[in-house]
Amino acid sequence: MKRRKKKHDDEHMDESWLIPYADLLTLLLALFIVLYASSSVDAEKFNELSKAFNQVFTGGTGIMEYQSPVDPPEQSEEVAKAGAVKNQEDQDGMSKEEIDRQAFLKDQEELKEIQKKVNEYIKTNHLELQFVTKLTDEGLLLTIRDNVLFDSGSADVHSTDLDVARELSDLLVMNPPRNIIISGHTDNVPIRNAQFDSNWELSVMRAVNFMKLILENKDLNPRWFSAKGFGEYEPIGDNATAAGRALNRRVEVLILPRVTE
Repeated sequence: MKRRKKKHDDEHMDESWLIPYADLLTLLLALFIVLYASSSVDAEKFNELSKAFNQVFTGGTGIMEYQSPVDPPEQSEEVAKAGAVKNQEDQDGMSKEEIDRQAFLKDQEELKEIQKKVNEYIKTNHLELQFVTKLTDEGLLLTIRDNVLFDSGSADVHSTDLDVARELSDLLVMNPPRNIIISGHTDNVPIRNAQFDSNWELSVMRAVNFMKLILENKDLNPRWFSAKGFGEYEPIGDNATAAGRALNRRVEVLILPRVTE
């Protein structure tokens, strides 16, 4: 009797399920790659990756074709400003400190040009003994001896010096304008007359009257001007000597810088 073969207990199992399983794994891998790519800010690389996957899985256009990745969240104002500063640094190759330094130097050059024009006016009118200019840390300083503009103890500008003051006002016309401070100074010799009780009052009124004369020039805006009186309290000479007291009696026109260091 022929012995019956034992039926194989492990008949060949149907492995057709592996195909969709492999497809699922492939799609999951593609999904993670897409998620990673979408987190990048490089739009060009994202678009290239999108096209590549569309060609592999669909053979054409599909849901992965985007014009650009997801819009980034809005930046705060501080972050935007910081980014602008950094972009400026990258563009110019200079730090913020270097940019500020360049702006300061440019402003100083402009003040030197103004000083040059004023000095030319002084030289042309032979006023070297009465007018002096100096570029200081506070700005361009024009010093005018008080006897050029005023009689002793008076705050009224000499009628003979009105034209000088008006021509000087033309030199103060600048575009854009600058802040200008006009200050009055005296020596320490006490004063008491019908008009003024102190040197401080005299110095204030001299500064104000000279400023009013300057502002007769319609090309000057009063909002850029201010007047101060220091009396005897900011001497530049020795009040013990006649020459020193003469130096202390003065009116100063200070043209301020736009940029400070």
